[in-house]
Amino acid sequence: MCGIVGYVGQRDALDIVIEALRRMEYRGYDSAGVAILDGHGHTAIEKKAGRLENLDKQIATVGRQSLAGTTGIGHTRWATHGQPTDRNAHPHAGSDGSIAVVHNGIIENYAVLRAELEASGVEFSSDTDTETAVHLVEREYTSGPTAGDFVASAYAALRRLEGAFTLVFTHSFHPGTIVAARRSTPLVVGVGDGEMFLSSDVTAFIEHTREAVELGQDQVVVITADSYTITDFDGQPSAGKPFHIDWDLAAAEKGGYDFFMLKEIAEQPAALADTLLGHLDGGRIVLDEQRLTDDDLRDVDKVFVVACGTAYNAGLLAKYAIEHWTRLPVEVELASEFRYRDPVLDRSTLVVAISQSGETADTLEAVRHAKGQKARVLAICNTNGAQIPRESDAVLYTHAGPEIGVASTKCFLAQIVAAYLVGLALAQARGTKYTDEVAREFAAMEAMSDAVTEVLGTMEPVGELARSLAHHDTILFIGRHVGYPVALEGALKLKELAYIHAEGFAAGELKHGPIALIEDGLPVIIVMPSADGRAILHSKMVSNIREIQARGARTIVICEEDDLSARSVADHFIPIPKVPTLLQPLVSTVPLQVFAATVAQERGYDVDKPRNLAKSVTVE
Repeated sequence: MCGIVGYVGQRDALDIVIEALRRMEYRGYDSAGVAILDGHGHTAIEKKAGRLENLDKQIATVGRQSLAGTTGIGHTRWATHGQPTDRNAHPHAGSDGSIAVVHNGIIENYAVLRAELEASGVEFSSDTDTETAVHLVEREYTSGPTAGDFVASAYAALRRLEGAFTLVFTHSFHPGTIVAARRSTPLVVGVGDGEMFLSSDVTAFIEHTREAVELGQDQVVVITADSYTITDFDGQPSAGKPFHIDWDLAAAEKGGYDFFMLKEIAEQPAALADTLLGHLDGGRIVLDEQRLTDDDLRDVDKVFVVACGTAYNAGLLAKYAIEHWTRLPVEVELASEFRYRDPVLDRSTLVVAISQSGETADTLEAVRHAKGQKARVLAICNTNGAQIPRESDAVLYTHAGPEIGVASTKCFLAQIVAAYLVGLALAQARGTKYTDEVAREFAAMEAMSDAVTEVLGTMEPVGELARSLAHHDTILFIGRHVGYPVALEGALKLKELAYIHAEGFAAGELKHGPIALIEDGLPVIIVMPSADGRAILHSKMVSNIREIQARGARTIVICEEDDLSARSVADHFIPIPKVPTLLQPLVSTVPLQVFAATVAQERGYDVDKPRNLAKSVTVE
């Protein structure tokens, strides 16, 4: 989820681009860079790993006069391909430095394209997939059928690319023109007076113009200082979506939402799609970094999942999927307890470490303990190049983008599908699932992006319910099967954000103690299993609801929209679409996130920065 900006106009491009990157640094802070065209056939590029301040210092060192010009592009990176280093920072340039590109997303067929380009003599200067795009444009411009035509060369290169991406190109010999394309990842045009802007979001240019045009899927835009032209990838005229920005700057940084967390909840469909992107190749699951062979995976006879907080709840869900698909025993451990109880580990043990930051102290120490015992370690992480993935044998990145809100939302859903991908990788290596079965499970996960979008469109009643219950000091959550970890996650979110006593229970445990907590009017949120997928558990859950209703509980039931028996025992009903059982947490979690955030807002708390909490826990 990198930040991209482009500018063509009459003003100093460096000032415009740097200020835009400053406003979008929340989208990526692994590295930053700019490319400025001087209008006389030269492009100056400066880039630096780390936060934007590192780039500021580098520009101060080389001198701003070397970056004078009225056309420029910039990038703040959230690394998805290649380590966060100076050489992998954007912009990237072609062999002669005249063509530059910035990129958000993933080019899925980069390996084939890179091999083709290297075979023709092209030398690469980075480890990124991005560089293939700029060399393709350069080849078309210098020797292809579109030679000498920058715009046509860009179109020819774009038609070769597969994946999800936003790409923005400049050419030294064509100052005053920028070519950009969007496939899946966002791109917006800012329409000014004698100047045009491009960006990942309106944050970059809201100070300069309130008129914008959002590009649709598979569209290309060519901008000059006075015009923009939108087409499809074949060059046929197309139309974007014009809109007027009526947010202030602070709201624009949050996409118009009151809090980053609310924006991140809305980004979950994209987080799911991006995490899955590129991980099914030729019918086989592939990881981002894999130093484990199929033989290594076949040798696994036990799996431990270690994590903390929300990631631990994702691990509990991983247990259901991995055991179901592989028939391997799976234990889920709190990372803070793992090494202190002296777990039994050896070369046949796979430890799956889940961490959003990749720096979580307890999880990192658990990884080191596992490695010391010769176990193999696979990391699920949202931060490219962090310590945990560096010390692991294999890595699967959750491409959720930066998560600013302390309480995790989109990273949780991304962790679930990433853990499920690990289960499928184990299943294919061990032969417990055939290629067509793996492809079918993968397709079902891909469909969940639309399912989550559907749920997000029905959250207004959830908000109203949350506001009506915000005065309660205790709220309970219950679930069965995969609904149990969802209940735990719902309770955790409410504790984190609203400072309410909230507990999640396995519904079958009610009669073993927790039912003593039920009193008249107490809200209990129930995550119902599918009446079709888990009929036996469904009937037992209906009985559980009747038991707590008889003792005065106020029941809020999350269940499939056509579940009439569950609706009959619900004081409040929250519908979700019918999806495969293992995937239900991806839709049933969303109402609980919205519920917790709304209760916190109603009680007057900062949703993004709950008290006493930090985004990354780097001490034990």
